[in-house]
Amino acid sequence: MVDLSTNTAGIWSPNPFWLASAPPANSGLQVQRAFEAGWGGAVWKTLGVAIQNVSSRFGGHTIHGVKGAGFSNIELITDRSLEVNLKEIAETKRLFPRNPIIVSLMCESEDEWRDLIKRSIDAGADGLELNFGCPHGMCERGMGSAVGQEPKLNERITSWAVRHSTVPVLVKLTPNVSDIVPHGLAAKRGGAHGVSLINTIKSIISVDIDRFVPHPRVGALSTNGGYCGAAVKPIALHMVAALAREKSFGLPISGIGGVTNWRDAVEVLLLGASTVQVCTEVMLRGYGVVDDMLDGLQEYMRAHNFESVAQIVGRAVPAFSEWGDLDLNYETVARIDATKCIGCQLCVAACHDGAHQCIHPVEGTRVPTIDEDECVGCNLCEIVCPVEGCIEMTAVDNGRVETSWNKHCQEGASIRPKKGVH
Repeated sequence: MVDLSTNTAGIWSPNPFWLASAPPANSGLQVQRAFEAGWGGAVWKTLGVAIQNVSSRFGGHTIHGVKGAGFSNIELITDRSLEVNLKEIAETKRLFPRNPIIVSLMCESEDEWRDLIKRSIDAGADGLELNFGCPHGMCERGMGSAVGQEPKLNERITSWAVRHSTVPVLVKLTPNVSDIVPHGLAAKRGGAHGVSLINTIKSIISVDIDRFVPHPRVGALSTNGGYCGAAVKPIALHMVAALAREKSFGLPISGIGGVTNWRDAVEVLLLGASTVQVCTEVMLRGYGVVDDMLDGLQEYMRAHNFESVAQIVGRAVPAFSEWGDLDLNYETVARIDATKCIGCQLCVAACHDGAHQCIHPVEGTRVPTIDEDECVGCNLCEIVCPVEGCIEMTAVDNGRVETSWNKHCQEGASIRPKKGVH
């Protein structure tokens, strides 16, 4: 047996999978169905002053035939009354006492924060998430990412929330910044018990080329929205890891962004998150996607002899370094398994037009040949190959001593040009 339970900033959960604050966590019946399906926790769709949403509000990005690989929305916080939301939070907590409900909040003055926090906790909130990330609509009103992009505002409003809360406070950070670390540190200075990231990325998802209006179209106009979905995972991984490796940070992280399956979730955990929030995949596939995540995580843990999720958290962080620390003398070459090659020649085209011209077709056979003296181990051929395991990058012993650019600058370590570099 493996233990899937987690503790993020004092918020215990039966498993690390939470619904993110978004349409799938918009009402009591939805969150209750999610808990029945196996989700560990839920971050309730953001509460605040009542707003009016627009129609249409979602946009999808198709990548090589995969619909919704990227997703965007211009929806704002909840458009349902505060009273109805609080009543449904209380009822959901009564029905599912073991599943944490984290209430996302967004407002302006300290008095508003005090009132909203008290009412949320009275309704049964196990934690709070301060929405400092929304990149549209609310930021124009001085909230959302307008706060998340300003460390002083982040710190001040976080301190208000912590002062008036009796439950853990998470700060949801915006990715619409050049460096996430100062913003995580601002939340820490404000007294946050943890952070969640990333929120959505400011974007235009596509353009109607006949009407000459971006999507999603609202009459004859559109606006920038928040980009999310599978395509943003690399950005989310980088920002989660950047905070996790920052020695002066040290707060728990709830990771968000592009998680579609158990493997994605494991990557987020390995880079420092202790819980994983999901939104877009649920919107596209339904609450049942958690089955794969739970089964896959358990099998992964058994295969690697992990007894608890806590043993996974941050295991890959020490390997996340700066470019200047990488071994400049480490060398790999591409090698093709002739028994798996289907002769598509994609590697030939990619190498000749986009890399180092070391893969060549051979007359009379479908299998290309690799000139290892010219191969620099760039990985492009492996990336474009459609057959799993057909092309692999193999480490070779070139007789050189490990060194790096930083060592070279500090100690004068020897760096020699590799083969294929002219």
